[in-house]
Amino acid sequence: MSKAVTYLNPPSSTPPAGMYSHVALMAPGELAFIAGQVAVDRSGASVGVGDMTAQVAQVFANIGDILKDLGADFEAVVQLTTYLTGADNISTFMSARTALFPKLFPGGKYPPNTLLVIDRLVKPEFLVEVAVIARVPG
Repeated sequence: MSKAVTYLNPPSSTPPAGMYSHVALMAPGELAFIAGQVAVDRSGASVGVGDMTAQVAQVFANIGDILKDLGADFEAVVQLTTYLTGADNISTFMSARTALFPKLFPGGKYPPNTLLVIDRLVKPEFLVEVAVIARVPG
């Protein structure tokens, strides 16, 4: 797949405060708006109850499966929106993401990400949910 998205940190922007870029420029194509993914397996069973690291892995595995079904991969991701339950989960989430992102984004460029801390998700056992916008082949 040709480079669908270019991630940038323009000179006028502040340094990113983590593993993300300030801007994603995308080549023409179709946009896929992927609903927030939570830590469930293909049978619908919850994965990693009480374990942020396991849930992060499952959430991004689910996203990867959807991208593959759409004929894309993580290089097609234009933006991530991450929802975490409770500020006390931020450091564990960041550690899990730091371990995972270099595998998903081997070029070391990361899409823009908005991180929101919320009270809870649809089920109390879910600690993280990630929604994605991606550019897919059209």
